[in-house]
Amino acid sequence: MTAVTIRRALLSVSDKTGLVDLGRTLAARDVELVSTGGTAKALREAGLDVRDVSDLTGFPEMMDGRVKTLHPMVHGGLLAVRDNPEHAAAMEEHAIGAIDLVVVNLYPFEQTVMRGAGRDEVIENIDIGGPSMVRSAAKNHGFVTIVTDPTDYAALTEELNSSDGATSLDFRKRMAAKAFAATAAYDAAISQWFAFADQGEKFPAQVSMTRVLSGSLRYGENPHQQAALYLPRGPHTPGLPQAEQVQGKELSYNNYNDANAAFELAAEFRGQAPAVVIVKHANPCGVAQRGTLLEAWEDALACDSVSAFGGIVATNVPLDGPTAEAICQIFTEVVVAPGADDAAKAAFAKKKNLRLLLTDDLPDPRRSGQMMSIVAGGILVQDRDNGAIAADDLKVVTKRAPTEQELKDCLFAWTVARHVKSNAIVYAKDGATAGIGAGQMNRRDSSRIAAMKAAEAAEKYGWAQSHTVGSAVASDAFFPFADGLLAAAEAGATAVIQPGGSIRDEEVIAAADEAGLAMVFTGMRHFRH
Repeated sequence: MTAVTIRRALLSVSDKTGLVDLGRTLAARDVELVSTGGTAKALREAGLDVRDVSDLTGFPEMMDGRVKTLHPMVHGGLLAVRDNPEHAAAMEEHAIGAIDLVVVNLYPFEQTVMRGAGRDEVIENIDIGGPSMVRSAAKNHGFVTIVTDPTDYAALTEELNSSDGATSLDFRKRMAAKAFAATAAYDAAISQWFAFADQGEKFPAQVSMTRVLSGSLRYGENPHQQAALYLPRGPHTPGLPQAEQVQGKELSYNNYNDANAAFELAAEFRGQAPAVVIVKHANPCGVAQRGTLLEAWEDALACDSVSAFGGIVATNVPLDGPTAEAICQIFTEVVVAPGADDAAKAAFAKKKNLRLLLTDDLPDPRRSGQMMSIVAGGILVQDRDNGAIAADDLKVVTKRAPTEQELKDCLFAWTVARHVKSNAIVYAKDGATAGIGAGQMNRRDSSRIAAMKAAEAAEKYGWAQSHTVGSAVASDAFFPFADGLLAAAEAGATAVIQPGGSIRDEEVIAAADEAGLAMVFTGMRHFRH
């Protein structure tokens, strides 16, 4: 069967957006309206004739509305296969009338959870009859139209207008697919709440998670790969997808990935002095914190101006005009900041392809949560790396303790290193990175690459010496041998921060003492793959 004329509609909605207009549209086509509770009241107050579901079933709504539509007179009218003689005979024998259209959206379970309601109220907002009607109608989409989203009311109206009050099979298929997705997402939200919030399970035996399509992207990491952006349902931390894109081209897959890396590192300096982060291919290539944002930009750029070309910039404070003008001096893909003044916006407007994203705030870098990674045949799940180290947590393991400035530089380098791909080495001096070595297969090479970049910067800017001289160096994991540490000493580093825990710790400590280095252990590593 293709076209189905709508003669009777059952409406039962929690979200009443557009309900009255839809009711009037249906009534104008002489569609019988059947409804429940608050939905029936809203339609009647608009002057529409409505038949109560209780008239249909012969039973009143009972048990505080928990039982009202779970009845053969409703589900028989939804599930009957109209061209099946046995079904038709059963409908006639039991006086079951066909229901051609179901308009249902469900109790606001997720909204109830998000506003911090108590357990009893959360439980009462688990819809039973609604999902049952939705699934019945969607299963029987050959004969029944199901609409679960108020944004589809316009499409339904257009369908009725173009088909003389009927719906096509293609339309009903689309609506059925959307309906099953809606009930699946609803059940997933409930199961997650029970597992994580109510029962406190970190890794439940079975997890159902849903995402909502935000939009397609131009392509993935490479042009031959398709890509899209999905958003989590329910409570979640706002991020780049929620940012205001003031200008620039559509964000690509790589833009989102790199900008998020910059955004997360900038968040480490939330509520602190102005900081600038420059990221390239998800790795920071320059980070600085200064008295002004412009000074922070200049010193972050100086760390590795070659890699900064075509990079991503994130700040921890709103952008100002002078900083924006300076950023515009090099090719930059994306700039992310918690706000920007008019002068900054005007400066960026001259670079039409530059993407400017403004966020309401920065995320809490210590927030909890889980991360997922897809592997062949499975999904890896782990806690977010939200570990933090303060000065009091550090253990001095060398004969010489770090000076106050060395300690500050150690902690700054450590903050950056936890956002650098392993093996990670970060040199820092006076609140700015001096050299960054990322993603190497051994720690010694990361030390040397970082020092090499610092030497190149010194040559470019005409400095008397590399900024690694007198710097602190951070290693995201322990030095398995002394060679990586000695490479840092050769570059001029005077202090080291690392997790410790190697079987060769004593050998590494001895090498640090011989080189006159101050070294502290964190007891915590920050691998990032």
